[in-house]
Amino acid sequence: MDTITSVNTIEQVITARRTVKPTSMNGRKIADETVQQLLQLADWAPTHGHTEPWYFLVYSGDKVQQFCADHADLYKQYTPADKYITGNYEKLKNQGNLASHILAICMKRGNNPKIPAIEEIAAVSCAVENIWLGATALNIAAYWGSGGMTYHPAMQDYLGLGDDDQVLGFFYMGYTDEPVIPGRRIKPFEQKFKWM
Repeated sequence: MDTITSVNTIEQVITARRTVKPTSMNGRKIADETVQQLLQLADWAPTHGHTEPWYFLVYSGDKVQQFCADHADLYKQYTPADKYITGNYEKLKNQGNLASHILAICMKRGNNPKIPAIEEIAAVSCAVENIWLGATALNIAAYWGSGGMTYHPAMQDYLGLGDDDQVLGFFYMGYTDEPVIPGRRIKPFEQKFKWM
C-alpha cells in the first residue's frame, strides 16, 4: 500500500468515527474474537515510560446485564435520597439492553511515580481511540459513557482497582441499523491552531 493510500484509509476511518448511544444499538452480538482483536489495537497506544496503564474489564453475554444492574444498584445505594432520581436508576439498569459488550475503561497507575497521572489518563484515552477506530472500520457502533457512578469510589472498589487507579468510563459496543449521521464540528478549524 502506498503512502497516499494509507493516509486516505486512515482519514476515512477517523472521519467516519461516530458516537452511537447504546439505545440505538440493535442487540446483535459481536464475536468475542473481534473484541479481542480491538483490544490488541488498544495495546499499541502511546505510553510514556512504557507504563501501559490501560486496563479493560470486558463484559459480554449475560455479564452485560449483570454489570448494568450492579451499576444501577451502586447508584441507588450511594446516592443521597434528595439527589436520587428513579429515571437515572432505570437508565443505568437498562442502558446495556441492546449492547453486545461493555468495556470498563480503567487507568491502572504505572509504577513510575515521576510520570504524572494526566499522562497515564492520556495513554488510556489513546488506547480507547484505537479501539474506537478499529470498531469503526468493522462497522461496530460504540459509545464512551461516563455517567452514573463512574467517578465514585464505590465503582473503583466494585472493579477491584487500587487507590491510585481510576475509572474513566464505560465503552458500549454493538451494531446499529440506524444510518450514519454526518459528522460536524462547531468551531472553525482555523481557530484550533496557531501556526508559529
